[in-house]
Amino acid sequence: MQGKVEICGVNTSKLPLLTAEEKEQLFCRIKDGDVKARETYIEGNLRLVLSVIKRFSSSNENVDDLFQIGCVGLIKAIDNFDSSLNVKFSTYAVPMIIGEIRRFLRDSSSLRVSRSLKDTAYKALSTREALTKKNAKEPTLEEIASEIGIAKEDIAYAMDAIQSPMSLYEPVFTDGGDTLYVMDQISDKKNKEETWLEHISLTEALEKLGDREREVITLRFFEGKTQMEVAAIIGISQAQVSRLEKNALRAMRIHLA
Repeated sequence: MQGKVEICGVNTSKLPLLTAEEKEQLFCRIKDGDVKARETYIEGNLRLVLSVIKRFSSSNENVDDLFQIGCVGLIKAIDNFDSSLNVKFSTYAVPMIIGEIRRFLRDSSSLRVSRSLKDTAYKALSTREALTKKNAKEPTLEEIASEIGIAKEDIAYAMDAIQSPMSLYEPVFTDGGDTLYVMDQISDKKNKEETWLEHISLTEALEKLGDREREVITLRFFEGKTQMEVAAIIGISQAQVSRLEKNALRAMRIHLA
């Protein structure tokens, strides 16, 4: 995805850039029904679609398909954008594009979800969007349930059912060259001290570590803390915890080999 220049017949390296003034002028013409201005505005904002589909590089979906779906979201954003709200178009359009792609990924997922669950979830999403727009704040689950007349437990179940599964190795962010993954954010409730010591003695290996590394390993694998929790306890950054953990595990593997 990163190196592909031509997507759906569009040479992405030659996409036009519109100035703020040009966008404003084009949008005024669009509201007057100028089809040519609408096409120019779409083409001038295709870079937004490109920036969004990069976030879905791990989905294994065809990049051309993602681009086409992203363009649908872009067009919907253009057709529904209210320039009088004093909000940048990109701020409004990006969530629309992301939402359109996520709906596509959910509907094309190999995990089958019943139509009734999908209908409940989409009704809840639509209601949430409408209430947010009406009240200028995110509605609670109870408010959504009251609005559409469906039990909040059923809404929560339906919303959970349509979520796309995420790999434990999905990168969260990179800090100082060390990538932090989803699995680094998850507490380990099973790998307590007793289960580790059933297989191998770690006491001696732990004693070979420095005080800080030993503390990180103890908190992470004996007490089941996340890296974020360990960072808060010790008073260092999560990236530092990640580096200490990796160095400690490497040293322990060498000792136990």
